Amino acid sequence: MTERGALRGRLDRVWREVAKFGAVGAVGTLVNFGVFNLVRHVTDLHVVRASVIATVVAIAFNYVGFRYFTYRDRDKSGRTKELTLFLLFSAVGLVIENGVLYAATYWFGWDGRLQSNFFKFLGMGIATLFRFWSYRTWVFKALPVREAVAHAESFLEKSREQGREPGQGPEQDRERDRPVVRRAG
Repeated sequence: MTERGALRGRLDRVWREVAKFGAVGAVGTLVNFGVFNLVRHVTDLHVVRASVIATVVAIAFNYVGFRYFTYRDRDKSGRTKELTLFLLFSAVGLVIENGVLYAATYWFGWDGRLQSNFFKFLGMGIATLFRFWSYRTWVFKALPVREAVAHAESFLEKSREQGREPGQGPEQDRERDRPVVRRAG
């Protein structure tokens, strides 16, 4: 593969990842805003408390979407560590998102419904950039190349074995594929 083709392949993979991340994030945003406005409408909670509740609900929704849709092909071996890191980075995102809303509401006095939704959206946008970077870098890690190659080779080996006559197997392949060493005489 040429250098240009390799670069194009990497860009295609990143683009697909961004699109899937965006799809889950878009639905998570709807969940976040829906819960936020519902809590503000039916309770007397302060704006930032309502936003924190909405963000926590969206975080739970997003984990399921990211694990089983966006990053379903990524390493699944350490689910406890993955969930711990996801919650840690999500908490940082929660602070970023609600910090922007807090500053707008309590420092500048912008606490109308439209203003609250605007600054919640702005905070979500900044937090989303952080979350995308942290999730793909630390939480949903790509399988190392050696493991992916070993997995592919074992899959091919099994499929070859299934299509064989009885008595033929990998031992005969190794014997047949062994290099012949000739001595100079």
